[in-house]
Amino acid sequence: MTDWRMPVTKAALSLRRNALAGGALAVLILAIAPPTAGAHGFIAPLGWWLLLAFCLAPLALSAHLLFDAALFRLAASHDAEAAGLSAIDDVLERMGLRKRDGRPAPLAVRLAGCRRLIWTQRILLAVALALFAILLLDGLEGGGA
Repeated sequence: MTDWRMPVTKAALSLRRNALAGGALAVLILAIAPPTAGAHGFIAPLGWWLLLAFCLAPLALSAHLLFDAALFRLAASHDAEAAGLSAIDDVLERMGLRKRDGRPAPLAVRLAGCRRLIWTQRILLAVALALFAILLLDGLEGGGA
């Protein structure tokens, strides 16, 4: 494995791991919130809608991260870095997601974009956990029944 393939392969594994963990946490919150946080009376409808939104957004980001991981695996299958990054751009152009503008974006720029997605997902999950805690405390105090 050449030097440029190692970070791409590690990035693909990291993206996949973060996508699966974040998606699993969002699904777990959505699964345990109604029975544990007093959903019988829908204590605070706005809180529940916010919880739903802050759990669905990380699920969407998980799908995006899994797609990026697949693209990085595609890039790692090429011998040269330029060919691998060009293959990513080719796939994105064929799917209608991005137009080619000449030369492919550098690997560092692509990895920085993926890190931003991961941090966005983490922040959304932290907000979802905070909302769940608020709804749980409100449900335990009997606020709404």
